[in-house]
Amino acid sequence: MSELTPALAAFIENVKDSQCVWGLQDQTGEGWVVCDSVEFEETDVMPLWSTEEKAKTHCTDEWADYQPAAIPLVDFLEYWVSDFNDDGVLVGVDWDGENDCLEMDPIELAKELAHVEEESK
Repeated sequence: MSELTPALAAFIENVKDSQCVWGLQDQTGEGWVVCDSVEFEETDVMPLWSTEEKAKTHCTDEWADYQPAAIPLVDFLEYWVSDFNDDGVLVGVDWDGENDCLEMDPIELAKELAHVEEESK
């Protein structure tokens, strides 16, 4: 495993415990919060959180109609990562709208999380 930033290490530790990541889903269950990248022009980022509590704090203002939704780690690694990669979407790790957050290539995040999934077996 590569050298992790403190934010990424904390994210991975929380995911290791819960075996899921959290996104914000609309009330229909069809739509997810996706934002513009802070770092890259014309690039979308899907914010992900390592706990329900962290995700829930963002259900305000323009995201007031969304609610935290768990994505099982196994599903995230098997389905979501390849879809993000195909669509050119980055992931925002423990997104915090007030600060610059770590925006990652989904494949790189998957590599780090794959170690977590293997350890849990």
